[in-house]
Amino acid sequence: MCKHFFSISCALIGLIRKANKYNYSQKIFFPPFLINCNRNYMNNMIGELEGKNNKASLKIGTHNGVFHCDEVLACYMLKRVPLYQNAEIVRTRDSQILQTCDIVVDVGGVYDFSRHRYDHHQRDFNETMNSLNPAKPWKTKLSSAGLIYYHFGEKVIRAVLGDEEDEETVRNIYNQVYEYFIQEIDGIDNGVPMFEGEPSYRITTNLSSRVSNLNPAWNSEKGDETVGFYEAYKLVGKEFEDRVISVSKIWWPARHLVKQAVQNRFQVHPSGEIIEFPDGKACPWKEHLFQLEKDLQLDPNIKFVLFSDNNGNWRVQAVPVAAGSFICRVFLLEEWQGLRDENLSAVAGIPDCIFVHATGFIGGNKTREGVVKMAIKCLEKRDAKKPL
Repeated sequence: MCKHFFSISCALIGLIRKANKYNYSQKIFFPPFLINCNRNYMNNMIGELEGKNNKASLKIGTHNGVFHCDEVLACYMLKRVPLYQNAEIVRTRDSQILQTCDIVVDVGGVYDFSRHRYDHHQRDFNETMNSLNPAKPWKTKLSSAGLIYYHFGEKVIRAVLGDEEDEETVRNIYNQVYEYFIQEIDGIDNGVPMFEGEPSYRITTNLSSRVSNLNPAWNSEKGDETVGFYEAYKLVGKEFEDRVISVSKIWWPARHLVKQAVQNRFQVHPSGEIIEFPDGKACPWKEHLFQLEKDLQLDPNIKFVLFSDNNGNWRVQAVPVAAGSFICRVFLLEEWQGLRDENLSAVAGIPDCIFVHATGFIGGNKTREGVVKMAIKCLEKRDAKKPL
């Protein structure tokens, strides 16, 4: 039954693309059961493969020559899936040899999950996480790394972390790792700009650049890139697993603290726009807060976050309009920005002030009461400016 739903959903995706081509504006809704059925169908297909006799060595095919971060990572992730952990990586552009491979990434001109072909270079390929699963928000064109992560990512995460993690945890880790690790590789490999216009400076130390630097130099005598490929394999594997573990052990546990702070927000101030972490303990909070605001439909949303630092002092941080943005919902007061210590306390009328950053996104005070007063004064001045 799921197989039929999978075919239906593929047809619906085709209709959407056709509608977009002719500028139809009406949206097509994907029912949750259809999305879930697609996921179940994919898992069943992978499960059927895993149930086959695996005595013969499986082969992962990819291209030879200059290697890039996406196919190196795709190969690494596949080797973390139990089915392919002992598979041989075959690097070639010979189509006849590639036909003998059980799974092929980044070469061959075909994307077909049913045949385990995962190339993204063909002219008509425009798949994103969102196009493959409308429940996912990301619209960056997928590379071979993104394709493998889409289809096998949860299995890879379980292989790294173990099977004890529950489904919600794995799903949230999956999303976080895609947004802040895999998506960057997809975008760079496909030449997707981060923003419009020319950047003020270049970033040349990202993972994709470091992998590229492991290729043989153009003027080197040795042209065999095999050694460099496996050096890159180790590099991307370590960084990928480090990120998965970091998200699992550091980022995800903070969700509980942020949720608790949101639930207790009215104990900090009647407006509900200031939160304080339990015991003042700082933690990764931005993505959690934005998701919780969405899930809980908070209105008004949070404007300031309070927490203590390692020296026992306190911080008041303005909440940005989005993760990664330097624009805050409400900045600390302009007349405080760039001031320190006694000068700041005198201007603010609040004792024990330490500093306010020149841009107004964060400030400090020696006491909890001090940062609470700083946040409240900012809200009061904002409210005073509102038209009656």
